[in-house]
Amino acid sequence: MNKSESKYFRTAQKMDLALISLLKKKPLAYITISELCETAGVNRSTFYLHYESIGELLNEATQYLIDGFLSYFISDPRNIQLDVAACEPHELNFICDRYLTPYLTYIKENREIFATAMANGSSLGFDRIYARMFAHFFDPILDRFRYPQEDRRYVMMYYLSGISAINAEWLKDNCQKPIAEIARIIQECIFGLNGQLLPLCPPHEPVQ
Repeated sequence: MNKSESKYFRTAQKMDLALISLLKKKPLAYITISELCETAGVNRSTFYLHYESIGELLNEATQYLIDGFLSYFISDPRNIQLDVAACEPHELNFICDRYLTPYLTYIKENREIFATAMANGSSLGFDRIYARMFAHFFDPILDRFRYPQEDRRYVMMYYLSGISAINAEWLKDNCQKPIAEIARIIQECIFGLNGQLLPLCPPHEPVQ
């Protein structure tokens, strides 16, 4: 279903949010079409008019989450990879306010949705999305710094797991700390209190 078509958009949004809401309560395998329709306030015939299965709705809900996340960035992060080979080495730092502020703003303004998405990352296919991001985005950056190929997966998991852990603690506090403070904590964890690079940052000279 093409969500850009206005007559379908409201139904699609209702169904996407219904699925995300139910994922807070139970695993995907136990969610039924009847529950989805009741939660969304639509009948079964409407569901089958737009979707062949819950799996098709799941794919759409995943895209709904991604689109919502990307809308918080001034420039579309999907296009950053096009500049990796040409930009200056210092521009390859994405742990900065320019990127952390919209990222953390999305989390704060969409707390329940973000927490549900993270808890159901496997069901929503985020592992496949991460694999694509690594291949087309992270890997080219690490190429610039001549980082050993066999170590790259471990390094990126260290980054992502650490930031995810900070987000999880922030969510436990209902995002009470200001966004600027969480951004500072993330930056200090990675760069150190005095701005000195920690070992997780590429130690090599980038390829010019």
